Amino acid sequence: MSAVVAPLHPDLAPIASLLGTWRGEGRGTYPTIEPFSYGEQMTFSHVGDPFLVYEQHSWLRDDATPLHLERGFLRPDGEGGLELALAHPLGLTEIAHGRLGADGGLELATGPGGVGRTRTGMPVVALRRRYELDHDVLRCTLDMQTEATPMTRHLEAELRRVP
Repeated sequence: MSAVVAPLHPDLAPIASLLGTWRGEGRGTYPTIEPFSYGEQMTFSHVGDPFLVYEQHSWLRDDATPLHLERGFLRPDGEGGLELALAHPLGLTEIAHGRLGADGGLELATGPGGVGRTRTGMPVVALRRRYELDHDVLRCTLDMQTEATPMTRHLEAELRRVP
């Protein structure tokens, strides 16, 4: 029995090039931690509705210890922009907005109230993501602001499309 694949919703055409699984390596830094290298995998999929399903997980390159995971949705906002809604196991939710740039890059940033926290969640107050797609290479950066640290580059990765 084969699975039925839903047709791609027409609203997703501008971001359809993200569809698939991406895997690669990156490095992390932040003023409050030691630099580290990590492996990462991202998957963008769809179910026929006007959103992409987003899944991410990362691990330490040294010993494959799990580092982080995120789950959520990327969707057009109906006004030419995009919305990202994510859940993090660090006690955070993330609501970010952005647009595709003229260079084809995608930048998404949280606005006021865009980061929700549980009582024990990390003290993150803002996040900014950038995705640059060059054929089968996806470059990703994440900048983070906490209660004690201004917006600072935290992660940089280069991922390749998994065939």
